[in-house]
Amino acid sequence: MADPVISATVQVALETAVSLASDRIGMLVGFKKDVASMRRSLRLINAVLADAEAKQNQNGAVQEWLKSLEEVAYEADNVLDELHYESLRQQVESRNRHKLKVCCFFSFSNINLAFRWRMASKVRDIKLKLNGIYQDARGLGLVSREVLTAALPAAPAVGDTRGRQTDSVLVPMTGRADDESNIVKILLSLSEKVVSVLPIVGMGGLGKTTLAKSIYNNKQIDEHFDIKIWVCVSKKVPIEELFRLILVHLTGDKVEVDVRDVIVGKIGNQLGGKKYFLVLDDVWDDNQALWEDFFNTLKGLNPTNGSWCLVTTRPGPVAQCVSRVLRMMENESYRLGKLPDDHCWSIVKEKVVGGEEEPDVLKAIKERVIERCDGLPLAASVIGGLLSLKRKEEWHSILENRLLRLSAGGDHVMQILKLSFDNLPSPYIKKCFAYCSIFPKDTEMKGDMLIELWMAEGFLQADATSQMMMEEIGMNYLRILLQSSLLEEMIDELETSTSYKMHDLVHDLAESMSKSTKVINDWNTHIVDNGNQIRYLAIESSGAREDREKLLESLSTSLHTLLVNGDLSDDMLMKLKNLYVLSLCTRTTQELPVSIGELIHLRYVDLSWSSISILPDSLCKLYNLQTLTLSHSDVKDLPMGMCNLVSLRHLHYYTWDEEFQMPLNMGRLTCLQTLEFFNVGREKGRRIGELGSLKNLKGTLRIRNLELVKDKEGAEKAKLSEKANLFRLELKWAYNREGDNYNDEDVLDGLRPHPNLEELAICNFMGDQFPQWLMDLPTTLPKLECLKFYFCNRCRELLPLQNFMSLKELKIYHCDGLTNLPGDWLHSCTSLQELRVAYCDNLISFPLNLQQTPSLLELGLYSCPKLKTSMTPKGFGFLTSLRELTIGPFSDDGDDHENSSIYNEFDWSGLISSSSSSSSSALRRLDLFGLPHVESLPHQIQYLTTLTSLTLVGFGGVKALPDWFGNFAALEDLYLGGFEELGHLPSEDAMRSLTKLKKLQVCGSPLLKERCTPESSGPDSQWSKVSHIQDLDITDDY
Repeated sequence: MADPVISATVQVALETAVSLASDRIGMLVGFKKDVASMRRSLRLINAVLADAEAKQNQNGAVQEWLKSLEEVAYEADNVLDELHYESLRQQVESRNRHKLKVCCFFSFSNINLAFRWRMASKVRDIKLKLNGIYQDARGLGLVSREVLTAALPAAPAVGDTRGRQTDSVLVPMTGRADDESNIVKILLSLSEKVVSVLPIVGMGGLGKTTLAKSIYNNKQIDEHFDIKIWVCVSKKVPIEELFRLILVHLTGDKVEVDVRDVIVGKIGNQLGGKKYFLVLDDVWDDNQALWEDFFNTLKGLNPTNGSWCLVTTRPGPVAQCVSRVLRMMENESYRLGKLPDDHCWSIVKEKVVGGEEEPDVLKAIKERVIERCDGLPLAASVIGGLLSLKRKEEWHSILENRLLRLSAGGDHVMQILKLSFDNLPSPYIKKCFAYCSIFPKDTEMKGDMLIELWMAEGFLQADATSQMMMEEIGMNYLRILLQSSLLEEMIDELETSTSYKMHDLVHDLAESMSKSTKVINDWNTHIVDNGNQIRYLAIESSGAREDREKLLESLSTSLHTLLVNGDLSDDMLMKLKNLYVLSLCTRTTQELPVSIGELIHLRYVDLSWSSISILPDSLCKLYNLQTLTLSHSDVKDLPMGMCNLVSLRHLHYYTWDEEFQMPLNMGRLTCLQTLEFFNVGREKGRRIGELGSLKNLKGTLRIRNLELVKDKEGAEKAKLSEKANLFRLELKWAYNREGDNYNDEDVLDGLRPHPNLEELAICNFMGDQFPQWLMDLPTTLPKLECLKFYFCNRCRELLPLQNFMSLKELKIYHCDGLTNLPGDWLHSCTSLQELRVAYCDNLISFPLNLQQTPSLLELGLYSCPKLKTSMTPKGFGFLTSLRELTIGPFSDDGDDHENSSIYNEFDWSGLISSSSSSSSSALRRLDLFGLPHVESLPHQIQYLTTLTSLTLVGFGGVKALPDWFGNFAALEDLYLGGFEELGHLPSEDAMRSLTKLKKLQVCGSPLLKERCTPESSGPDSQWSKVSHIQDLDITDDY
């Protein structure tokens, strides 16, 4: 069978070679004639490629011709890239010798004689091979065809960068409300079993995972079960790995141990006495012995009745197997039916026109499109994505000529997916899609990582007229694959980047489209077909090093990408001469071989999570390197020759060490876009001016040690105002400095950022006032959404923020110079969602009018000991969206300890009214801080009955909690800290009224700890009040 993506592979390789041959290496003395001849041959061959693609399935000779062409095209890429590397080497060495005319770096006379002859021989050899291949094409009757290249959809705006790894994050679901209701009803029914199982069974593309997510996030499920666990299985795994995945979800941490008994014991500690809901998504293993072992272990860990396991799987033996193990009736599997036609159409319509009205041309094909969807949500989404990428004039043709011609038999969804792939508008996008199969099913793929990998492999070539950077092209490709439903987007609000994943059927398509990609999960079963040239290899299994290196040696000349779980010897690495991508991101990798410097084609090196602490200096010979990832590794220092990595675009590395010295002359890395931090140094080559030439920096940058910048002029050398793609900026001076003659105001004045900035943090600033560009907000930074001040102790007042419509987050910490913040300070800040003012020791007054900030979701005003209650914000009744509030302690205005006078003048009435206005707009969390001598709690909090989390700290004189605690019917978590005198909880009736309370933590209450044990007795025992709480932790430490 022909390689479905070989024509795209060859076209990408050919165009890469043409691009290299057209670059400055085509002008080299001694190579010019042969390189020009090679370029002509490449273009002639490229012209007949479309004809070869059309004929390859009917003509075996054409298939063989394409394979031969692929080999020579890759060989041409490597040879031309070797010349390109040599040109970069000459450039670096010439610059390092301080020669002025670096443009003349690469001439016939400068090249080593042996290298010159060797390369000349290679170029001539490839030229002859290409000539022969072109002659063969003519012999096969291949002719030039006019190819109508589909126009790529418009690229997103500059800076718009926001195996199948499923997750529990809720996604939109269409047409499954009845299924969800039916399944939830089953899960909530009384069960006398320790654990019951319900398989959801259905063919691929029906939406089993989407339905399971909706059930997992259902409020009734939240209320019924104590713990929820989501595990994506997706492939046959050992039972130890299954338990490991469960423990990872329960703890949120990586599991380093391999011993099953230890892992199972930790699971038991988490589940002890609790009713849990476990989802096993995408299960394939029908090994009954495994499931008997698995469920028997779960039953032994936790004898509490009523837990459920929800399993999603395809039709087949898996559902019967897991049901049989738990003696469930086989007919208790829930068979998911096809989606009704109207719901399928709503999915198509949403993809094509969004919320807009259906055009007539779409209505005209409605019935036939619905027929091809066949009740499958995935098919509907893919067809909608396909239509959305085509002009309206093409819809009818797509339907008649492609969709309606799909065979009735076979895998209907796979045919539609293949059609979507065939209609991708560029061979580069097809290669990008197929490349994703190197990741196992269920992998969450970071968008930035995918783009950097595609770029390293040469899939992001811009045409001569394009002004787009490769990263922008990659973002456009991601958007096209997303629109085509070949990728799914996963947005985590805690992350600054977006991840993508593939449906398992889509992953199957990607695998079938890339015969040159191999993923090895199990050394006992893997087979490498030597008939296919493996270019992209991922080794997931650790396996024996000897087996791994034997395999790598057999593929050493063809491999372009290697992702390996383990380390490589120096000798082995030297043999992988044609690597473009290398990933060794595992803790078992402790050393990077010195031979890394011999891999001249390398564009991408990932050492994240490795135990490597020292990088060899030879790394700095990788003049083609575009991406170096060291995140979460043990690397302590960067090599001093980093400035030689002249192609470096992304350096993923961060250290908290403020004494860390940057490598010299980082300013020479003029291609650099990602630089997470810059520590200013004293000596030349480490000063802030190094940032000036880094014009393409984007994303986040933290600049530290600003006390070493002399003045405004020095600061201006960073040229922050010219960095349009820098969206998050932190400016930080040293915390401890001698003397009091600081130049911080001048330096900050010279650090004015570009108007595109979205987040700004200023730390340890010791100026008396802020420069004019900050005083003129929002005019100077109209897109700013987040503003933070830390330890700005000399500032008596902060900048005016009135009418700052874009501001969403404002934080002020440890600003001891502040005494008063005016009530109209945030006038008309209608977008502000989070406000925190804390640890400002001299703040007395902050009478904020909350009517001016109606969008607040979170408000924190705490640890400001001189702040008077009467001068705190008013107007809580207008905050109908407030969810979290942290306040106190405030200054003590009197001695009425019984009535907690420190809170008497707080706007409780407004808070209570806004919280009780509706359940959907009610306060969920309250953190309240008191003073050691206070003997009672503010009685007003008893009316905040919608709270799910309550934290009370520092009420040292309180001896007993009042019975009105029973009003907190929604309370799930209660934390009490520093209640030194506390000996009594509310009455037993009040405590039993807290039916949703799952966690009670008390710290610093020695008397209560003594009374809350099973051994305690007598009238003062509190054990009966808390014995039913699942997560109970009472200590005398605080």
